[in-house]
This record gives sequence, structure tokens and C-alpha cells, in this order.
Amino acid sequence: MPPRAQAAHQQSTHLAKQLRRKLAGQSVEPWHYRDFGSLVSLGQYSTVGSLMGKLVGQSFFVEGYFARVMYVSLYKMHEYALHGFVEVALDTAVRLITRRTEPHVKLH
Repeated sequence: MPPRAQAAHQQSTHLAKQLRRKLAGQSVEPWHYRDFGSLVSLGQYSTVGSLMGKLVGQSFFVEGYFARVMYVSLYKMHEYALHGFVEVALDTAVRLITRRTEPHVKLH
């Protein structure tokens, strides 16, 4: 399995469920990795990715505006999970106003 946040997230979710099952005296279920694809931001104007992975038996290559919207949505969901709605909303508003200098190449 790839060493990415997607795999770690699936593992942590599975672990939480299995700990509850174990504490309730039930048997532990095996973990299976599911590839949902990858997105790569190559700056502000270029994003590419492979969506769905092994979920439907084939990958769909995406690029351009649709890939950028998917990337930003995924990034905002990660921020929301870590920081909550208020902080993400304020940070988004500040970024729109100030346009800070930051690295623009990120992998997800």
C-alpha cells in the first residue's frame, strides 16, 4: 500500500472500530486497503489526478478545472477535520484577502 495519508486515514478508522469491537467481546475484522485515487497540485493553475482507483475497477484521469476543484475540496475537508469549521472559514477568508506567499506544489 502507498505511504500516503489516504492509507493512514483508513487504518486509523479501522483501528477505532476494531477497538470498540474488541472491548465489546466481538471478533476483530481484517483490514483491507481501498485506493480512491490521487490528486497532485502543480501550482495554482494546474492540477492532475487519478480518481476512484480500484473502487470501480478502473482509474479516471482528471485534469484542469475539475481536478483543481476536487483538490481544493479534499484539502478543505482535511483542514476541517483537523481545525474545525470556524478556523477553516477564517483562514479561507484571510487567504482570499491577503494572498500569502506559500509553496504551491502539494501531493494528496
